[in-house]
Amino acid sequence: QVQLVELGGGLVQPGGSLRLSCAASGVIFSIDAMGWYRQAPGKERELVATITSGGSTNYADSAKGRFTISRDNAKNTAYLQMNNLEPEDTAVYLCNAHLRPTILSRFHDYWGQGTQVTVSS
Repeated sequence: QVQLVELGGGLVQPGGSLRLSCAASGVIFSIDAMGWYRQAPGKERELVATITSGGSTNYADSAKGRFTISRDNAKNTAYLQMNNLEPEDTAVYLCNAHLRPTILSRFHDYWGQGTQVTVSS
């Protein structure tokens, strides 16, 4: 079983910062990309940022310049540093990992339960 656990959400004022973490645990042979997505009420899930095992990153336009994704491969953990948060960033943030549980497995996408981020004064 593979489990992704997100931590770090909460309530923050506009202009504030939060750091999310996502730890993958269980039977894991290798992880390719890890990423953060978000879903606001009444809206579709959207990409925030992704990072490959080699450290290549990709950001949504809304995240560029404000958010930074990073990763600790030894800990199977990804992070999302979010600065200058805006009310429009309010959403449930979900972690994704594209990984192989065993050497014989194909790559599959796994998702965490999500962590709520609320930006409000």
